[in-house]
Amino acid sequence: MDFSPSQEQKQIREMVAEFVDDEVVPRASDIDETDEFPQDIIDEMAKLGLMGMPIPEEYGGAGLDYHSYAMALEEISRGSGGLGTIVAAHISLACNMVYDFGNEAQKSEYLTPLAKGSEIGAFALSEPGAGSDVPAMETTAEKDGGEYVINGGKLWISNGSLADTVTLFAKTDPDAGGKGISSFIVRPEEDDGFIVEGTEHKLGDKGCPTAELRFDNMRIPKDRLIGEEGDGLKQALKTLNGGRISIAARGVGIAQAALDQALEYAQDREQFDQPISDFQAIQHKLADMDTKTSAARMLMHRAADKKMRGERYVKEAAQAKLYSSEVSREVANEGIQVHGGYGYVKDFPAERFYRDAKLNEIYEGTSEILRNTIADQLLD
Repeated sequence: MDFSPSQEQKQIREMVAEFVDDEVVPRASDIDETDEFPQDIIDEMAKLGLMGMPIPEEYGGAGLDYHSYAMALEEISRGSGGLGTIVAAHISLACNMVYDFGNEAQKSEYLTPLAKGSEIGAFALSEPGAGSDVPAMETTAEKDGGEYVINGGKLWISNGSLADTVTLFAKTDPDAGGKGISSFIVRPEEDDGFIVEGTEHKLGDKGCPTAELRFDNMRIPKDRLIGEEGDGLKQALKTLNGGRISIAARGVGIAQAALDQALEYAQDREQFDQPISDFQAIQHKLADMDTKTSAARMLMHRAADKKMRGERYVKEAAQAKLYSSEVSREVANEGIQVHGGYGYVKDFPAERFYRDAKLNEIYEGTSEILRNTIADQLLD
């Protein structure tokens, strides 16, 4: 397998990298400090076609292949982990959910503005008592004439407090377990009963609002059902499988940022009358950081390649997400160590990389769940 980027892919990466260096990196510490959603950056990204990268042009996207999307998201996450989550949740989860399973009318009305970046999407699956155990969800959708009445709540929803379109999962048949889950398109500004309870104060991933949502007799028209009743769990698992490639990209981007910063610092910082990069202990740290980052990137592209070929990629996506998540934390940790005391304070971004990296091991499948997935695939 040759994952060498084409000329077009190189140009896309260079364009995104230049944008990130000019517009994101200078703002990253402020975004982290204020935890404010960077709407102006999102607007600029929309103009560049970055908010619907893998979505076909007929639905407002850029029509890019998944390698290009992964590389672009890696660069975005190199600049800001929170911005990487905003984009990943918007594209890989919300946009792909409507693109893969919505009908033509739904794609035209709801996907197109999402892919153009004029609207923001969210994916509402997790609940306080139903994280990894999706069938344990308690949110219900009861059919009433030409509408569904939805009651319940969701937790840990990226972009949830400001999304224009939310892909929501609820039980249309509470007695059927996972087979009773269905999915819907929800419009928070239009649908009475959609309530944002608040947003979480998080360790990292700042700038991306993580919301708690509640639905109080929220009525939506029946034509907002995605696919058929009972299809929700299958849809969610397929969507999350593709989403793991984007989280792998986020992990690679953060790891690369931590490595770049450590390389720069090690060559500037002097102790005992020489740069600390002259010491073998530091050199070995940098070598390991680069090797792990490169390996994670290859796993990411292998999963993207299988997806593009239409092959089964459950194991590959799980491996890419698992390894890049753990590598991003390990590399960020070593980055702090290279910086010494400076790595522990906010004068340098090393500590931010560590805080942002930790989330990769938790959302869209914890590392423990991913190991179960990989083992299931091996033993199937």
